[in-house]
Amino acid sequence: MRFRTSFLALAMAGTGIAAGTSPAAAPREPAVVRVRFVTAAGPIVVALDARHAPGTVANFLAYVDDGRFEGTSFYRATRRKTAPNTGFVQGGIGTDSHRMLGVVPLEPTNKTGIKHLDGTLSMARYERSDSGSGNFSIMVGANPSLDARPGFIGYAAFGRVIVGMDVVRRMLARPTLPGGDGAFKGQMMAKPVTIVRAERLDGVAKPTGGMKVWQMLRGVKR
Repeated sequence: MRFRTSFLALAMAGTGIAAGTSPAAAPREPAVVRVRFVTAAGPIVVALDARHAPGTVANFLAYVDDGRFEGTSFYRATRRKTAPNTGFVQGGIGTDSHRMLGVVPLEPTNKTGIKHLDGTLSMARYERSDSGSGNFSIMVGANPSLDARPGFIGYAAFGRVIVGMDVVRRMLARPTLPGGDGAFKGQMMAKPVTIVRAERLDGVAKPTGGMKVWQMLRGVKR
């Protein structure tokens, strides 16, 4: 093994390429990418697992790098009836189609190994499995019912909160409205928490270059 390693180093030296580099390749995403959310309720820092959930993380970072989360909100507080201090909060672009990028294929927990534990980030989706886009949830307490199991593909967990779980717990406790449709009934916050901005702390930003229609429509009466 030692000979093989030495031979590889010599071969690369002979071509003028340093070991571990690839001059033609674009910068690779770090295995863990931290993102800071500045919210009206306080800061939250999350660590995204790009190694185990690369597609979900790439989608999420596209929203961050484009500024698509700026001015959105955390709008849903889902509390367990038997344990109201646990559940999850949901945020993101809501139903704003002008901010939406394409949907992302589901990376289920039985493939990534990332479970829905306290502080876990999870991609929100509709009934169709491959329908995640720009909305996400943060677990407060474990939510194993969202993990994949026989007969249920589950949701895509892709990171965790490393700073600011106190902020998340306060959001979970916020008053909610009695109305709402389906699973959202009684779970919509009376006063959503504004996401002032989201900013990556690791790696290199990769904006999509897409038109920022939601910014163009600011101040336009509809």
